[in-house]
Amino acid sequence: MPRPRKPREIEVVDLFCGIGGLSYGLKTSGFRILVGYDLDGTCEYAYEHNNNASFQYRDIKSVTSSEIKSLYSKDSIKVLAGCAPCQPFSSYSHSKKEKDPNKYDLLYEFGRLVKEVKPDIVTMENVTQIVNFKEKPVLQDFINTLTSTGYEVSVNKVFCPDYGVPQTRKRLVLLASRLGSITLIPPTHTKENYLTVGDVIRDLPPVKAGEGCPTDPLHRAIAISPLNMKRIQATPYGGGWKDWPEELVLACHKKDNGKSYGSVYGRMVWEKPSPTMTTECTGYGNGRFGHPEQNRAITPREAAIFQTFPLNYKFFQNEGEVSITKAARYIGNAVPPRLGEVIGESIISHLTNLKWTLKLIN
Repeated sequence: MPRPRKPREIEVVDLFCGIGGLSYGLKTSGFRILVGYDLDGTCEYAYEHNNNASFQYRDIKSVTSSEIKSLYSKDSIKVLAGCAPCQPFSSYSHSKKEKDPNKYDLLYEFGRLVKEVKPDIVTMENVTQIVNFKEKPVLQDFINTLTSTGYEVSVNKVFCPDYGVPQTRKRLVLLASRLGSITLIPPTHTKENYLTVGDVIRDLPPVKAGEGCPTDPLHRAIAISPLNMKRIQATPYGGGWKDWPEELVLACHKKDNGKSYGSVYGRMVWEKPSPTMTTECTGYGNGRFGHPEQNRAITPREAAIFQTFPLNYKFFQNEGEVSITKAARYIGNAVPPRLGEVIGESIISHLTNLKWTLKLIN
């Protein structure tokens, strides 16, 4: 393919876009976001408001290659991005006997569109456990589809603190290009300068369990029962349920098979990145989601900050009316925008190395 002389824009179609974390990161890198597809129609407001792009409430199985091709400009560098639902491959799902083929087969639909559309660049983000998924070799099948279609493929296991994300999230990032060899940029941080809990949330206004900040509708803490209030009051800095007096310990944790869950009902510490944000991260008993000092679980605002969403990112039209658990589900499911930026920077580095002239969007 001859290299163009005039600057080219990089255009993105985002499959399984959710509330737009990946798209926002790519947009921040200077890419033009065209469309996001998702089967959860309630993501429309957040996606469109923050990404200046159209949201399509569609099952990816109904999306055709001709439809995707029609979205891109003739002379653009075409990127097809997606984070197929990770629940079938997650650690939690590994403990369940039943797997939903309608979810893990979505990666095959992604592969179908890649094969038919043949975008210049493909990127896919998922949990690292997809590598060992036993129901089907979904990742290897996806890679095989890419290589047989003429792509060079790079698969990277990412520890998010290495790239400026203040949580210990581990993800798999795939990059593929029809233009030449592509890989992820080197880490931007080391253990000595990881962003920590203290770096990013220490200065937020204090709130109590069951209450919120009057100036930030997302900085609200879920109410906890009187018994759980006694438990968190008995939890030292960085500690958990193993530090409680006997009368506060749950019966399940007294059993041998319950003693390994040491992080639940735990407090974070200021000096380290947070644990991985999940869809249940605002619940005190769902992991190490206790505030380092205040007697409460983290708020949706704090979760969004750990996910690297900027403070001006609008998740809902009326954020004060949305339940804390619903907000946590959206935020915990998202791709951290900073990880999207890293993917964007990797694509820019790839194209620059190939001497392409780019027109990035401010």
